[in-house]
Amino acid sequence: MTDPAPTHGPTHQQIDTSVPHSARIWNYWLGGKDNYPVDEEAGDAYTAVFPGIVTIARSSRAFLRRTITYLVGEAGIRQFLDIGTGLPTADNTHEVAQRIAPESRIVYVDNDPMVLAHARALLYSTREGATAYVDADVLDPDRILTAAAETLDLTRPTALILSNILGHVADYDQARSIVTRLMDALPSGSYLAVNDGSRGVDPVFERAQDAYNESGAVPYHLRTVDQITAFFDGLELVDPGVVPVPLWRPDDTSPAPEPIGEHGGLARKP
Repeated sequence: MTDPAPTHGPTHQQIDTSVPHSARIWNYWLGGKDNYPVDEEAGDAYTAVFPGIVTIARSSRAFLRRTITYLVGEAGIRQFLDIGTGLPTADNTHEVAQRIAPESRIVYVDNDPMVLAHARALLYSTREGATAYVDADVLDPDRILTAAAETLDLTRPTALILSNILGHVADYDQARSIVTRLMDALPSGSYLAVNDGSRGVDPVFERAQDAYNESGAVPYHLRTVDQITAFFDGLELVDPGVVPVPLWRPDDTSPAPEPIGEHGGLARKP
């Protein structure tokens, strides 16, 4: 493994431990330790209303692992732009990709100062490949693309990973325009992977999320399945299309998957 590559972007942000943060709460639900009492309190309050959120968090992580495995092993992708990375846990994008193809190159993007503080854990790479971290906001796709091009060759097929990040863009039309701008910059043969919390499946989940959004924490907006599917307009969906994440190409050894309020899909740019 090589030493970490330098990060890109501002590093002056401070970690605010007075309010819960979604990335740290998500880490708590995944069993991680990179969180604070305020995050644990918010996470426990959420699970008291909807214990299934832990299943959603872990199913989302498993979906990421399976999509990366498909992209490297079947689609032949060797470049990844992972936006909204979150805190390092098990099976990060570079770990999954470089286990299969050591020459894979990965750029992580996030603007959470705590993620930046832990970025070194994301940046270790095989000698054949590369990883880098960009401190940028999903709302600024042009900046992301400029910084990513320092590590990735964006004239070659690249996989854009948007895992549980578009729900943080309050305006749906803006979220779609961000996806369009990013995919427009990638060549034919590139892929888009999206998964987000969904409405219309579990009303208890929806009530818990609405209460969380009103708590003062950074809000996360659930989308309908049709809205999530529309992120893939103009692309060729990989079977089985946009489905609850446990139903997307489940492992043969996994328990029988069940629908949950988290939908995702993978599609190829023609």
